[in-house]
Amino acid sequence: MHCFNQGAIVETAPAAPAQCATAPASLRAQALAALQLADPDAKCAAALALHALAATLAPDPGEQLACAAALPGHPPRPQLTDHLSVPRRSPATREGRAALIHSIAHIEFNAINLALDAAWRFAGMPEAFYRDWLRVAADEARHFLLLRDHLRAQLASDYGDFAAHQGLWSMCEKTAHDITARMALVPRTLEARGLDATPLIQRKLRQVGTPDALAAVAILDTIVREEVDHVAIGNHWYQWLCARLGLDAAAHYAALVQRYQAPRPRPPLNEAARRAAGFSDAEIAWLQQG
Repeated sequence: MHCFNQGAIVETAPAAPAQCATAPASLRAQALAALQLADPDAKCAAALALHALAATLAPDPGEQLACAAALPGHPPRPQLTDHLSVPRRSPATREGRAALIHSIAHIEFNAINLALDAAWRFAGMPEAFYRDWLRVAADEARHFLLLRDHLRAQLASDYGDFAAHQGLWSMCEKTAHDITARMALVPRTLEARGLDATPLIQRKLRQVGTPDALAAVAILDTIVREEVDHVAIGNHWYQWLCARLGLDAAAHYAALVQRYQAPRPRPPLNEAARRAAGFSDAEIAWLQQG
């Protein structure tokens, strides 16, 4: 279960943790059940259904949830490895483009998990917090399905065909005890890096110029537009939490980056997208210091 401790939500061991119910009734418990699903299609379907359900079923912010199962659920493929062990391939070849789209699809699959985890894990937040992250989970599910369909239809490949890493989920685990750190270091740090990287990826795909490459550019247009909103949600709740705790958001963010050894963004920054997602000019200048 969770309890508040100095403004952060900290996990404490329940007296007798039970395995999560097969068909939980509450919205947040269903988010936890969806997080445990291993099959990508089933997880996507659950995320989309939860977003629709959130329009009529209120989350219970006071509900204390715990689960003894390993999180998150993931399929037997792709093989998960260290990020340094994932080979780099040129997008000039079809295999290279398949590997590139696969890596983005894996990020989107992990992003479903990240949003579902935020929705179930942290008690005591406003109802809007849970609805926001269930909406993000549904968006990420659609992104994953777009990319997987592209792999199958245009690149003779599928999700699971290439090795992948769990960098996003690793930070999720590190911040499981502290909601303020989670909002600071997952959506507004790691996911914000996608705002910077996507235009560069699109440029390379345009240079390739094949029909599948140009179709991928169009898919990424949709994804980056919606990811701005996802980063903005993380920014909003980070600022809200800092205000509640009486923290200086900029100073606390710098401290969290150092404490958790969060990666700094690689230049160039997508300044327009970051401003649209709620970053101030001062924050962007600090990030550009490297």
